[in-house]
Amino acid sequence: MSTNLEARPSSGDPVDDATAERLAVALRCVTVSREEGAASGAEPAAAQASLDTEFRRLGAHLEESFPRVHAELELEKFGHSRLYTWRGVDDTRTAALLLAHQDVVPADEPARWTHPPFAGVVDEEFIWGRGAIDDKSRVLAILEAAEAALTAGLRPRHTVYFAFGHDEEVFGDTGAVQMADRLRRRGVRADLLLDEGGVITDGIVQDVRVPVATIMVGEKGYATVRLSVTDSGGHSSMPGRQTAIGRLARAVSRIQDHPMSLRITPVVTDMLARLRPHLPAAKRRLLGFAGAAAPVVARILAATPQTESLVRTTTAPTVIRGGVKANVLPQQAEALINFRILPGDTVESVLAHCRRTVRDAQVSIELVGMSAEPSPAPTPGPQFGLIAELTRQVAPEAAVTTGLVPGATDSRHYDDLAATRCNFAPIRLTAADLERIHGNDERLSRVNYGRLIDFNRRLFTALAEPDRTR
Repeated sequence: MSTNLEARPSSGDPVDDATAERLAVALRCVTVSREEGAASGAEPAAAQASLDTEFRRLGAHLEESFPRVHAELELEKFGHSRLYTWRGVDDTRTAALLLAHQDVVPADEPARWTHPPFAGVVDEEFIWGRGAIDDKSRVLAILEAAEAALTAGLRPRHTVYFAFGHDEEVFGDTGAVQMADRLRRRGVRADLLLDEGGVITDGIVQDVRVPVATIMVGEKGYATVRLSVTDSGGHSSMPGRQTAIGRLARAVSRIQDHPMSLRITPVVTDMLARLRPHLPAAKRRLLGFAGAAAPVVARILAATPQTESLVRTTTAPTVIRGGVKANVLPQQAEALINFRILPGDTVESVLAHCRRTVRDAQVSIELVGMSAEPSPAPTPGPQFGLIAELTRQVAPEAAVTTGLVPGATDSRHYDDLAATRCNFAPIRLTAADLERIHGNDERLSRVNYGRLIDFNRRLFTALAEPDRTR
């Protein structure tokens, strides 16, 4: 049996038309997740029926496109989530748990897209559509690589799982949570967990002139705090000293103007140490005194939004509501503030910070919606070196480092199921590309998609049973 995956494209080659089209068909399936109560333009029952149809279309497309995967791997379904088991030669151990998700966020401004968001347009350079980056490309790339591996007669030494959720964008409660619980009951403990999060960026890290591959080893926590004020109301011609909206606005302003403290965490220290050889001499010298210079380094990182999230629990007022008419004093007003929580802080410490900062007993402060604690002690695990080496193979020009996912991913539901956690895909993006991920004109270049498939092929080869026929 040969484990050489012939016809593997080099990491700079674009995918061919057939491969691009398989991803494009998946992008045409409108598998949009919305938070409960969010408008969808249809009655709830009709919207759910339509969504079910789209997920079934996607599932049928995957099964038709990757026949060997669906003939040789075991598939369990949890609603529309899909858990694949690729039995290893020794199935008493688990080599890897690969996560990706099939759902996407809405595209609420389709008129501002170059191509309709669910048209799945393929041109000479790009594959366009909602989910092209986040995250259908990873679902399809994993299956493309597995299909090629099976065709080549390759089998992993130890068992590999693919867990493709259907509700990651609304926190994974009926997808990832259920699949993780099933694996937990089986006693699964993988050597490696690989999910979305980090990418290779161009021009993002200040003063680093090479692309930076950030392999995330954990994620920040998540909490939304509601501030609310109740008042007696009345006519606007006779207001009191403070209306409900005025009191609420002052509370929001206090929280935004007094963010939580800057702090260098161990994972950021590790990240900077790995980047140090690529920095100018002055910054290399500064990082040589990292312990003593930590406050200075933290302030430098806090200078831009892209890096401030590494050193602070971030504060983002996102929603404010109150009042019904210009000449009526509001009886109620509320605001929502979203926090992404740095390891070392907690959901409870965020609440305590809000109460301490607002200092107003007439402002009610409470958690709403989903909340999640940050990764408890994010560090590069034993298999980090494997992912770093594969990254260097497909992107030899990149500096490889660690980091934290600023948002929430399905990985948090599986944290106890793997010795090493890596959130990473070796696609190369600019700042403008990153803005497309939950914005308009999401797209993935053919070259990036080829690199993503190649990376997964190399991973499966590394995890394969050695060739015993030579």
